[in-house]
Amino acid sequence: MSSSKPDASTSSPSRPARARSPKRLLLIVLGSLTGTALIGLLIVVFALAMAYPNLPPLDTLTDYRPKMPLRIFSADNVLIGEFGEERRNLVHIKDIPEVMKKAVLAIEDDRFYQHGGVDYTGILRAAVHNATGGAKQGASTITQQVARNFFLSSEQTLKRKAYEVLLAWKIEQNLTKDQILEVYMNQIYLGQRAYGFASAAQIYFGKNLKDITVAEAAMLAGLPKAPSAYNPVVNPKRARTRQQYILQRMHMLGYITPAQFETAKAEQLRIKNDSSEFGVHAEYVAEMARQLVYEQFKEETYTRGLNVFTTITKADQDAAYLALRRGVMEYEKRHPYRGPESYIEIPQAKEDADEAIENELAEHPDSDDIIAAMVLQATPTGITAVTASGEEVKISGTGLAFAQNWLSSKAPANRRVKRGAVIRISQDGGTAWSVTQMPEVQSAFVAADATDGAIRALVGGFDYNRNKFNHVTQAWRQPGSSFKPFIYSASLERGLSPATIINDAPISFDAGQTGGQAWEPKNYDNKYEGPMTMRRGLTKSKNMISIRILNKIGAKYGQEYTTRFGFEAEKNPPYLTLALGAGATTPLQLAGAYAVFANGGFRVSPYLISKVTDSSGKVLSQATPDKSGDEANRVIDARNAFLVDSMLKDVVRFGTATKALSLKRTDISGKTGTTNDSIDAWFAGYTPKLVGIAWIGYDQPKNLGNKETGGGLALPIWIGYMQKALKGVPNEERVVPEGLVMAGDDYYYVENPPGTGVQSLDIGARGTPAEEKVKDAVKNELF
Repeated sequence: MSSSKPDASTSSPSRPARARSPKRLLLIVLGSLTGTALIGLLIVVFALAMAYPNLPPLDTLTDYRPKMPLRIFSADNVLIGEFGEERRNLVHIKDIPEVMKKAVLAIEDDRFYQHGGVDYTGILRAAVHNATGGAKQGASTITQQVARNFFLSSEQTLKRKAYEVLLAWKIEQNLTKDQILEVYMNQIYLGQRAYGFASAAQIYFGKNLKDITVAEAAMLAGLPKAPSAYNPVVNPKRARTRQQYILQRMHMLGYITPAQFETAKAEQLRIKNDSSEFGVHAEYVAEMARQLVYEQFKEETYTRGLNVFTTITKADQDAAYLALRRGVMEYEKRHPYRGPESYIEIPQAKEDADEAIENELAEHPDSDDIIAAMVLQATPTGITAVTASGEEVKISGTGLAFAQNWLSSKAPANRRVKRGAVIRISQDGGTAWSVTQMPEVQSAFVAADATDGAIRALVGGFDYNRNKFNHVTQAWRQPGSSFKPFIYSASLERGLSPATIINDAPISFDAGQTGGQAWEPKNYDNKYEGPMTMRRGLTKSKNMISIRILNKIGAKYGQEYTTRFGFEAEKNPPYLTLALGAGATTPLQLAGAYAVFANGGFRVSPYLISKVTDSSGKVLSQATPDKSGDEANRVIDARNAFLVDSMLKDVVRFGTATKALSLKRTDISGKTGTTNDSIDAWFAGYTPKLVGIAWIGYDQPKNLGNKETGGGLALPIWIGYMQKALKGVPNEERVVPEGLVMAGDDYYYVENPPGTGVQSLDIGARGTPAEEKVKDAVKNELF
């Protein structure tokens, strides 16, 4: 029997299939993942390809026309205000300094000029950094930020990120790198409502972008990431930390030299707070201009890029602001210290203490040179305090005088100056610090050109950021004795003259005469000098003289006559109290009224805006003010204006305004005003070309102090302004108008020469022999 080999495939026993090796399994997994990734990539590419044509057009970028704010300028072209949701100053790439561009690139996108819109190297670097547990980093390029800011929402989704990448590619295909960077640097939000670095440079440093230093550029470059967190006004320490990091980046990237790096690191930046935002304190002016422009242009006011040119000048405005602040603070020094503004418990840990102090001082913003400080240590011989900027100051000696009584351990706990107290400090000219306080009293000053009413300076209050109420235009207050010249002016048209003899003696009116309560007015000083000329009565501001004059000419006539000067009849009722300025006016209205005396009898209306242009410079509106010299604008006789002016010159030479002689001029005229109970203090004064009105009082009317007067409070403010405004301006003597004759020491209307008209009023009312003798020789007596 033949034999044969058994078939291996059939005869050998079955065995398990060869086990798959780990290497083969890994290849299978990788193949699957790669396939899945490729499929996913194809899907993404397909989706992107489908989405790309549907991306929004880039018109807003290729034809970049951002919203431009309303800008307010002084007459000499100084920016004094900016309004609009977006405060922006459009600047072209060629005008952006290299240091600013380098600072932005160093922190935001140092490979901007190398990538095509998306920085894959940056993405990988950020991913590795984040995976290793470092502080989370992003990798958005400047191009992506432009895409996001112009076209996308802020939602954090993959879909939005994909659109951001697509838009970045599209932007890079349609704009050059410089165009993209220009748009970014004009559009980015940087806090304080500032959009773009040119606007931010002005707002934070008061500088043109071309003038900023390396250190300042680094500070600004830190803002885009978190404008609030790194705002140097609100968070100075945090902002400085980021600035220092950006300087290191600039140095590391070779953008600045080692010497520049060291200089910039050590530079102490002067950050502007809101109160000095524009380099000239004209906040009330800017707000007035905004309101006036809005009445004409409505919502376009804030987007059209309108430029408003006001009539004020920087020099005049600075002089008015400083004079008003000085006058108010001098008043504060004469009155008691009210104690610290608030208290906190300062934590023991330094980091916690720094944060607590920073947060509390943020609630007490500085007012220009009146600085808020936190007391760290206080004894009767010295105070150590720290300001919001981190500066530690020591106060001793005379610097403690104002608050000395509140440093004692016996002082009430709720008023004592102690650790944790917020106080105010200032430097009086030198380097030594003194304790001071924020004033509660308010003040106003306005100056205008007497020939056409152009407002040269306007300060509506002590600090606009603390009180936006414009006391120049909105505060209706009793003018007191500053109203008397208008009653005197009226009397000249009723036969009286500056030489008319009037009795300065007590007078009383029963209820039947006043139509109300019995009235027994008094002179301010309770002194009565008997018969005197009307001229002397105004010089000495005698109430009895003014009352007798108004009683003679009639209160109704006096009321109607004063409307020629711009006063409102309904705010100045026809009662004898009108003679004492018991009606109501505003400083602006009073300025227009006194301009009539200054310019020889012409009514001019104070105005603020000279012209408005659009962003291209086209004039949209132009002021056409009434002017003196135009007889159509005459409201009182030139002779009347001359006579009142001559009497007001005597007020300066011999009366209640002799302090004004310090200006060493002969062409100054004016009148003090102090209302009943010293509630309002005024000075209204002028030269032939310039009128100025100063006022001090409390918003909630109360006594300013029994010894406080218009001559002591308001006049120094007026003088402080005029010292600057009249510097180099020659004296201007007035020409005597036709129709006046000189007799003795005074002028008379030719139609009312000496011996005619009203020669005296109420002489001999008290019955003394001397007075009776004068009385017998006088006709047309009042009583």
